[in-house]
Amino acid sequence: KLLEMFCLNIEHDVETPHGRIHCTMKGVPKGDRPVILTFHDIGLNHKTCWDTLFNHEDMAEIMQHFAVCHVDAPGQHEGANTFSTGYEYPSMDQLSETLPLVLKSVIGMGIGAGAYILTRFALDYPNMVEGLVLININPCAEGWMDWAAHKISGWTHAMPDMIITHLFGKEEIHHNQDLIATYRHHIINDMNQYNLHHFVKSYESRRDLEIERPVPGSNVRTLKCPSLLVVGDSSPAVEAVVSRNTLITRPLPTRLLMADCGGMPQVDQPGKLTEAFKYFIQGMGYMPSASMTRLVRSRTASGSSVTSMEGNRSRSHTSEGNRSRSHTNEGSRSRSHTADNQRGRSHTDGSMDGTGNNSVDQAVPKSTEVSC
Repeated sequence: KLLEMFCLNIEHDVETPHGRIHCTMKGVPKGDRPVILTFHDIGLNHKTCWDTLFNHEDMAEIMQHFAVCHVDAPGQHEGANTFSTGYEYPSMDQLSETLPLVLKSVIGMGIGAGAYILTRFALDYPNMVEGLVLININPCAEGWMDWAAHKISGWTHAMPDMIITHLFGKEEIHHNQDLIATYRHHIINDMNQYNLHHFVKSYESRRDLEIERPVPGSNVRTLKCPSLLVVGDSSPAVEAVVSRNTLITRPLPTRLLMADCGGMPQVDQPGKLTEAFKYFIQGMGYMPSASMTRLVRSRTASGSSVTSMEGNRSRSHTSEGNRSRSHTNEGSRSRSHTADNQRGRSHTDGSMDGTGNNSVDQAVPKSTEVSC
């Protein structure tokens, strides 16, 4: 494993059966805690995708508790060499199969194509994923109407324009021209166009994730870890996340709809996303004494309380058998909700209801939906 080779801020290429992936480790892994593993979208690399979020001042507290590993898809990192003629780019499924070679235990954070890859990874290797933050996740294969639209637009638009319409909503494209110009310049000048074309084709050729609805007593294919689904209200992916998304997990997912936010919440509203991520981590049983923010204060003032379960968790991370990461040992750790009345699965489940224009939408049976 590369974990022993990483410390502080080190970049390394990892050879896998499906190609070479570029990894950047920031911070030192903290004992038996999972590492935050990120994966970017098409047209981006880990720097243009995640630097704004992970350099945000509110993220510093999280970084004190967790190391972060940023993964770049083959050929997408800065200065990547052009693939040789005849190179067969890995499929989305194959890209997910490269991740077990990087780390043993992770909290995944992905956007677009990266969210799809991390979800596939969690489905195939549930014991390696403790939680998922999925931005703009589309669990479905590209439909024939999408395919036709891409074909038609491909006749009249260059690839950078197609990627821009994937990353950003119409409002952003028309009204935030500086942001769009910045990312267009990056796509054209910093990305290897030949390599990028392969990554885009791989994502467009994805298949359905085929996640099944959990049925008591049955062993269906579904996510076993808690998940936070994030989308901006003017994102081009809002329909896929809010309407078409069929992600059903045993711990019901939280869906976070961010107001006045476009296609890249981690760039547009890094403070809000960091806040939601902090509560998500706390809901998993980590960082119980994290500094209070306006969201917690608003809950406390309204009579609700946020209590720590650190003393009861009995994490038992000394072996995989003891950890019960699939939540089968409900009585051995409070992460499996032995005190639901004291604390929700994720602090984003209704804990974002008191801030300015934040409001909690009506909960639906399949998930908790939160607007902020």
